[in-house]
Amino acid sequence: MGATMRHGSKQGGFTLVAVLAAMFLLALATQGIMTLLSQEVQREREAELIRIGTAYAEAIRSYYESSPGSTKRWPQALEELTDDKRFVDRRRHLREAYGDPVTRSQPWGIVAAPDGGIAGVYSRSEETPIRSAAFDAGAANAHGAARYADWHFTYLGLPPAAQGR
Repeated sequence: MGATMRHGSKQGGFTLVAVLAAMFLLALATQGIMTLLSQEVQREREAELIRIGTAYAEAIRSYYESSPGSTKRWPQALEELTDDKRFVDRRRHLREAYGDPVTRSQPWGIVAAPDGGIAGVYSRSEETPIRSAAFDAGAANAHGAARYADWHFTYLGLPPAAQGR
């Protein structure tokens, strides 16, 4: 009977080590999956940032180009893109005011036009983007951007020296 107890306790120790090893492997796998999911969410937010930022740049282009008279005018506030009061009938250059998909809480940063008004928008996020290579997506300018705040969505592709914050 004593021999059986010793044999059983050795197996109990082996089972404990096996369970601990399995839990460790499960924790590693869970960490890997969470990293992949986190990167996927960030990629989706990047794509949304490009889509919404480009929509803002297109709305600013529409506002500027449809200025009544011969003098072109930049919007003075982003709200003017959803409700352009320069005309008798209501004009909308942007369907709705979209929030920044990266920060989800801060308002857009404003790229100042050379002669006043708004020429574009940018995210105020200081996070490092996954997309590291320079790209041009229509109105987006992200050459050598180390953070999302460096991604500017402008009409006329203003050079960085002319872009105010």
